Amino acid sequence: MMSNQAGPSTKSAARDAATVAGWTLMSRVTGLLRVVVAGAVMGPTFFGNTFQIAYVLPGLVYSTIAGPVLGMVLVPAVVSAVERSGREHARAISSGVAFRVLVLAVGASILLLVLAPMIAWVVTLGYPAALVEMDEARRLAILLFLFVAPQIVLYSVAALGVAAQQAHGRFAISAGAPAIENLGLIATMVLAGLVWGAGLEIGEVPTSMIVWLGLGSTLSVGLHALLQCFGAARCGMLVRPSLRAARSPDSADPVQRLIRSVGVAAWPSLSMFVVLTCAGTVAGGVIIAQMAYAVYNAAAYLTGRAVSIAALPRLARAAAGNGVDLATRWRQCTGFALLTSVPVLVALSVLAVPVADVLARGRLAEPGVVRDLAAVLVVVAFAQLIGGVHDLGRQALFAARNEIRARRGSEVASVAALATAALALLVPVEGHRIVVLVLAIPIGELSGALVVLAAVRVTVGSARLLDGPAAVASAVGSVAMLPVLLAGLSWYVIALPGTASTLGIVVIVSAAAVAVYALTAHRRIPQLGRSG
Repeated sequence: MMSNQAGPSTKSAARDAATVAGWTLMSRVTGLLRVVVAGAVMGPTFFGNTFQIAYVLPGLVYSTIAGPVLGMVLVPAVVSAVERSGREHARAISSGVAFRVLVLAVGASILLLVLAPMIAWVVTLGYPAALVEMDEARRLAILLFLFVAPQIVLYSVAALGVAAQQAHGRFAISAGAPAIENLGLIATMVLAGLVWGAGLEIGEVPTSMIVWLGLGSTLSVGLHALLQCFGAARCGMLVRPSLRAARSPDSADPVQRLIRSVGVAAWPSLSMFVVLTCAGTVAGGVIIAQMAYAVYNAAAYLTGRAVSIAALPRLARAAAGNGVDLATRWRQCTGFALLTSVPVLVALSVLAVPVADVLARGRLAEPGVVRDLAAVLVVVAFAQLIGGVHDLGRQALFAARNEIRARRGSEVASVAALATAALALLVPVEGHRIVVLVLAIPIGELSGALVVLAAVRVTVGSARLLDGPAAVASAVGSVAMLPVLLAGLSWYVIALPGTASTLGIVVIVSAAAVAVYALTAHRRIPQLGRSG
C-alpha cells in the first residue's frame, strides 16, 4: 500500500519543485540581469562597489533578524495548525509572528540609520586613498543607507507573505514576485545612466543621482512586498499583525524557535557582508562578487534549493511521523537535487568563458574582468551543488525541530567563509584576489553541509540517505552531455562571436546538452524515492 502512494507523492513533489524552479527562473534571470546592467552602467568603479553594497545591505540585515529561517519556522507551524485546528488557528499564529517580526524589522531599520556613518566607514575602509576621495565616498554611502533603510521592513512583509503561500502549497507568486523588484531596479539604473552618464567614479556622482537610485530601489522592493501580500490574500492568509496574538503560546513557540535560530541566517549574512566589503578593495570587485552570488543563487534556486523549498511542507508532515518517513522524503529530495544540480555544475564549468563574455557588458567588458569572472563561474558551479545539499539538510532539521544543529551548521560555514575571505586579502589585487575571495562560498557551504548531514544521519537513524539510482542517472547523464558542451566551447573559440552570437551559442548548446542529459537519465527518474 505504501508503494502505491509513493508514486503520486513523488510526482506531486516533482511538480511543486518544477513550479518553484520555473517561476524562480524568471526571478533569478532578472536578478542576474540586474547585476549585469549595474556592471554595464557603473563599470569597474568604486562607486559601483558602494552602490551594490548599499543595495544588498537591507536584505542582509533582514536575513539577520529572520531571513530564510522565517519560512523554515513558520511553514511547519502553519501546516500543523491547519491540520489540527483549521485555518483560523493558523491565521492567529501568523498574526502573532508577523507582529514580532515587524517590530524587529522597524527596530533594525532605525538601528541602520543610527549606525550609517560607522557602516560607511567600514565599507570604504579598503578603498585606495590615492584613487578615491574618502570623505565623499562615505558621504555617498551614508546617503544611500538613508534611502534603503525602509527596505528591511518591506523585505519582512514580503517574507511573511511567502511563508503563508508556501504553507498552503502555493509557490508561483512567492517564487516569481522578486522579478518585479529586479525589473524596477533595472529601469532605475538604466535611466540613471541615460540622465547622468555611465561609468562615473566617486567625486563625479551628483547627489540627485544618489536620490534617484535610493528611491528607485526602495520603491522596487515595495512592489515586491505588495505582490507577496496579494499572494497571501489569495490563500486566505493575509493577516494583520496583532499584539494580542503575539502573546498567545501558539505564536510564542515559532517566535522562540526563530530566536534560537537567528544564527542560521545571521552568520551567512555576516559572511556575505565581509566578502563584499573585501571585494570592495578591487575596483568593480563588488559587482563581480555580486555576479557570482547572482549566478550561484540562480543555479541553486533552480536546482537543490528549489527542491528544498517545495519539500518543506512534506518534510514537516514526515517529521511528525517517524524517522523512516523522513528518510524516505529525504531520499526523494536528494534524488531531485542531484538530477538538477549535477548538469548545471558540468555545463557552467565547461561554458564558463562564453557565459562570462555575455555577462561582462558595457563598462565592465574588459579582458581581465572576463577572465576573473570565468574563473568565478567555475567556483560557483560547484558551490550551487554543495549549497543545495546544505539547504536541504537545514530544511529537514527544521522540520524535525532540530534548530540547534541547523544553526551550528551555519556557524561553521560562516567561520570557514570568513577565514577564506581573510586569506584572500593576502593575495595581490593583480593576482586574482577576487577569484580567491569567491572561494569562500563553496568552502563555507561544504563545511556547513558536513555538519548538517551528520545531524540528519542521527535524525533518520540507519536508513539510507542517498538515492542510488538518481546518483547514477546524474553521473551517466553528465558524461553523455559532455561532448555537446565541448563542441559548443570549440564553436565559441573558433568563431569568437559578438555578444548576441555568444548568447545564442550558450543558449543553443545548453539546451542541446540538457536534452541529451534528460534523455540519458530518463529511465532512472521514475525510481526516485521508491528504492530502499
